[in-house]
Amino acid sequence: MNDIFTGADKRTHYCGTLTAADIGKSVVVTGWTQRQRDLGSLIFIDLRDRTGIVQLAFDENSDREIFDKAFGIRAEYVLCAKGTVRARGEGAVNKNMPTGEVEIAVTELKILSAAQTPPFEIVENSGVRPELRLKHRYLDLRRPDMQRNIIARSKITNLARVYFNDNGFIDIETPNLIRPTPEGARDYLVPSRVHKGKFYALPQSPQLYKQLLMYSGFDRYIQIARCFRDEDLRADRQPEFTQIDMEMSFADEEDLITINEGFIKYLFKNFMGKDIETPFLRMTYAEAMERFGSDKPDMRFGFELVNLSDIAASCGFKVFAGAVENGGSVRAINVKGGGDKFSRKEVDALVSFVKTYKAKGLAWLKNTKGEISSSYAKFLTEEENQKINERMGLESGDLVLIVADKDQIVFDSLGALRCEMGKRMGLCKPDDYKFMWVTEFPMFEYSEEDNRYYAKHHPFTMPMVEDLPFLESEPGRVRARAYDIVLNGTELGGGSVRIHTTELQTRVFAALGISEEEANEKFGFLLEAFKYGVPPHAGLAFGLDRLVTLLLGLEDIRDVIAFPKVQNASELMSKCPSETDEKALAELGIAVVERETEE
Repeated sequence: MNDIFTGADKRTHYCGTLTAADIGKSVVVTGWTQRQRDLGSLIFIDLRDRTGIVQLAFDENSDREIFDKAFGIRAEYVLCAKGTVRARGEGAVNKNMPTGEVEIAVTELKILSAAQTPPFEIVENSGVRPELRLKHRYLDLRRPDMQRNIIARSKITNLARVYFNDNGFIDIETPNLIRPTPEGARDYLVPSRVHKGKFYALPQSPQLYKQLLMYSGFDRYIQIARCFRDEDLRADRQPEFTQIDMEMSFADEEDLITINEGFIKYLFKNFMGKDIETPFLRMTYAEAMERFGSDKPDMRFGFELVNLSDIAASCGFKVFAGAVENGGSVRAINVKGGGDKFSRKEVDALVSFVKTYKAKGLAWLKNTKGEISSSYAKFLTEEENQKINERMGLESGDLVLIVADKDQIVFDSLGALRCEMGKRMGLCKPDDYKFMWVTEFPMFEYSEEDNRYYAKHHPFTMPMVEDLPFLESEPGRVRARAYDIVLNGTELGGGSVRIHTTELQTRVFAALGISEEEANEKFGFLLEAFKYGVPPHAGLAFGLDRLVTLLLGLEDIRDVIAFPKVQNASELMSKCPSETDEKALAELGIAVVERETEE
């Protein structure tokens, strides 16, 4: 039977904080049993809380009842122990732990909760399969590395609040039950019991509300905002996530970039003790795609894309010439040192890698100690091969990789391959932080499936002033006043300057195929607000989960979220989503109907 926890049992010290300076003090500690060691006349218990471990000692001087109680304790029992801090015996000091010089000679011991043997050991960097960890997440979160991650997330969040508060931002909460949005990812819908047949949506972002706050005169807004998107998961995505969300009135790109470079500098200094140089590199979307095949390039290494289309256009190799003839391109990267490092078999295996990005194949050229081998050279003239070699700057030890296809496929596949080769060459050093801004994104992207344009960012983004004449005639040519902040090939956040006039907002809706009637139906409250004076404004949001993951050097975003979802958006611990009873559905006016689907 468990002992009763009373006021006299209140903790005086955390386990991991006791040092030689505390010798002689009477203390009360609480926590979980890491392990119990029975040495006959001696029993030692390692007691763990979120700060670390301290050793509890029981010997011939201990009360017999307490000694016997200690004998029966097992892993994960929850204990309260009172005693005196003393120095460990000669030869018993553990220099590998902060409390390794001391132990507590226990005079009172309470078992607050007994425990069964857990399904896995509560240790650092557990090799247990992720599914088991997530099923028993409350146990997984007891592990020291997971606790450090969650505590670090809390510190980063607090630093964000302090920085933006010190810079005049006002922390304002926006609603979590909102009107469904017509653009972007799918909404999570919430049925209304009171208004049967009608639905709220969970916010994909606080976008419209934070803009309305600008209209309301709160010129600097900040929120640690919960957001929800019903989309397919990836390693860095969750259906519910957190943003550091901000908006500024009477501001443009320069203001947003300056304030957020200041935030990054402040965060790295105060959380990591690192000085980050500002201003960050800036690059337009068009340049980033042309040079790196990505709108979030990793700048820790080279391997830039080189356009070979002009050489390939008239060559005798149908794969190259055909791609150019069909409006695509032929581009390549030079992996310096890759010719000596990768075998022919390893190079051939890269074909499967680019095929995952819809590329039809991969051509290659190796220069191994001056000896050149190639998958395509025999199809080209000596002059054509020479031109390619010169443009690629071919030297001994180089590996040239070429993709010929539609431009988007070339960029996607070569951009990803470039990053893969950077990793394999050991050039992606985790402590090398390369920040940059990518600017001037396309305003719209065209869907061949739907035969219409969609907003690349969102429909409230301001177009570049010089591109306004093309808004109706050539929407695909229009650039947005949008910007992303990128760290080592990962987008940390993004934002834009917003539209603040009815006339321009109407033109953008028209370019998106949204009629005046539809615009009023979906965004009437926003357009109504335009009538009463709207200041110029701009904003940005950081993905907090992703930011913490990168700062801690982790691979999986789930390791910084207390209770994350898995790939199919379910939670293994609570087994949600789940079915609900008929009574609850009836109150909402909802029926679940099975629909036959064609194979």
